[in-house]
Amino acid sequence: MITIQDIQEAKKRLDGVVQNTPLAYSPILSKQFEANIYLKKENLQLTGSFKIRGAFNKISTLNEMEKATGVVAASAGNHAQGVAYSASYYNINATIIMPEATPLTKVSGVKSYGAEVILYGANYDEAYSYAMKYAKDNDSTFIHPFADDTVIAGQGTVALEILEQLDNIDMILVPIGGGGLISGISTAIRALNPTIKIIGVVASGANAMKISYNKKEPIDSISVKTIADGIAVRDVTPKMLDYTLDLVDEIIEVEDKEIASAILFLLEKQKIVVEGAGAVGLATILHNKIDVKGKTVVLPLSGGNIDVTMLSLIIEKGLVKSSRKMNMIVTLIDKPGSLMTLTDIFKQNDANIVSIDYDRNSVQLDFGEANVTIAIETKGEAHQNLIRDRLKSNGFRFKEI
Repeated sequence: MITIQDIQEAKKRLDGVVQNTPLAYSPILSKQFEANIYLKKENLQLTGSFKIRGAFNKISTLNEMEKATGVVAASAGNHAQGVAYSASYYNINATIIMPEATPLTKVSGVKSYGAEVILYGANYDEAYSYAMKYAKDNDSTFIHPFADDTVIAGQGTVALEILEQLDNIDMILVPIGGGGLISGISTAIRALNPTIKIIGVVASGANAMKISYNKKEPIDSISVKTIADGIAVRDVTPKMLDYTLDLVDEIIEVEDKEIASAILFLLEKQKIVVEGAGAVGLATILHNKIDVKGKTVVLPLSGGNIDVTMLSLIIEKGLVKSSRKMNMIVTLIDKPGSLMTLTDIFKQNDANIVSIDYDRNSVQLDFGEANVTIAIETKGEAHQNLIRDRLKSNGFRFKEI
């Protein structure tokens, strides 16, 4: 296992390359949960994620032969960008194997640093298996995203910065995928301030590490499915489980809908764009998975490389859930004036129409009927109830979608 000296040496290698990211106090969260909550903004890091720390530390230690034969990595995106940037810094050829469903923004980010990208597999673990074979076949050095002590030491520099930036910390909530970030952070914390609690957070759709932690043995998942693609790791590496068992106080699980609400909260209330993996710590607090009252809490926002399509979907669902938008299908009589009567109801009740579609051809309709699919902006649950009552009193049949 690595030592605090390894992490301190990594910090020296990273000085002048990675950003010393802000640790910002959140008045909104702190007031809401009667705590002192700080956000470690690794989403503002070079390449948009903490992953560059471990990748750069590893690549900076390669010998000349290893640099000459190039590097290979497998990643859902953030480690890939870290490796690609670091390889470019040292003028090393890099090939990155990424899962086929990797968001375009992450693929483009990797290519922008000059690396070759090969899309392979349904998830990280399938891409990883192919990347190991590719590295062997091409006599290249494989840069593991988490199960490498030099990489872990690089990730641990996040903790050194946190301790330099803030005193009297009670707990740190750390995302867990493969376990590299939490292993590095925990190693530094245990050496320098062991009273701080280290809480890991996994997505329910990729919870192998939590299950393994509870059972105290590696237990792989059959599959993974989560919007937090940065921590969507199917298999548990025994080495990383050992780190976690030895250093981590507790692991909490959050669902995708909880992660999505945390992403939306950060976007709307904190003006911060964070990917799913970076929002899991906040999700535990927002959804009362942990009691933080009276405590000083640090949330590492591990990355900000969220796909724009995913972000728009989260915003849409969030608006519906918070009663600021209604999507419905209204059935009306297909005759002149019917649509105007419907839109007048919305107008009279201060509901703004944002999209509308008229369908008279559906086989599910009776003759003489039409369906109007409509989206409206609303002002909360009471406003929506008023609109429902007005539609019913005017004889409209409708269902919400």
